[in-house]
Amino acid sequence: MQLLDFSSPTPAGNLALDEALLDFAEEEGGAPMLRFWESPRYFVALGYTNRAAIESNIEECNARNIPILRRASGGGTVLQGPGCLNYALIGRIEAGQALNVSATNEFVMSRVRDSLKPHLEGEVAIQGHTDLTWNGLKFSGNAQKRRARFFLFHGTVLVDFDLELVGSVLRPPSKEPDYRARRSHVDFITNVPLERDKVKSALAQAFGADEPTDKWPGERVEQLIEKRYSRSEWNFRF
Repeated sequence: MQLLDFSSPTPAGNLALDEALLDFAEEEGGAPMLRFWESPRYFVALGYTNRAAIESNIEECNARNIPILRRASGGGTVLQGPGCLNYALIGRIEAGQALNVSATNEFVMSRVRDSLKPHLEGEVAIQGHTDLTWNGLKFSGNAQKRRARFFLFHGTVLVDFDLELVGSVLRPPSKEPDYRARRSHVDFITNVPLERDKVKSALAQAFGADEPTDKWPGERVEQLIEKRYSRSEWNFRF
């Protein structure tokens, strides 16, 4: 599997590249890939069907110059920025492994959990539908987008994120897993005491991503930025 460690300097560029990698694999026969990225600036990433006014504090985001963008995958709304490491897995939909949403969740998240367990003291678990927790606190949220032959599964790993900021710019989620028990953002999430390189190495080994590459579909990224991620018609469509 190919390994791409590349962060765009812009929020739109990072969201567009995840989607572009899926498009390239599906339409051009690209290879499976694992990508790592971390946004150098804060931004809110809405799940595909989320409403900005419900999930985010728009006034506070504007005051702090934190843009709000919509990603192509489902799931909940998250704050991105320094200290939030992202991984994006482009994988083939194959029998017994990723035939549907639930099977893909199990396939990917069990590997992520098992790869990080040896490096963390305490309990590392899958909770809710797509959360990873450490001692009952969420450190990783995940989502996916599917095409006919390939899927994009991407998620976060909080390593040294500003947890207090999350509660300032995000509202309590409109939908939450039972285990959250109405806890506030700051009481529900946590950083894990792991270096970025340790997380990257563990995940790369878990998925067999041992072929580094610096190639990615730049033209498709620019098209997606122009048609979607830079437009309020996309980012505030609901």
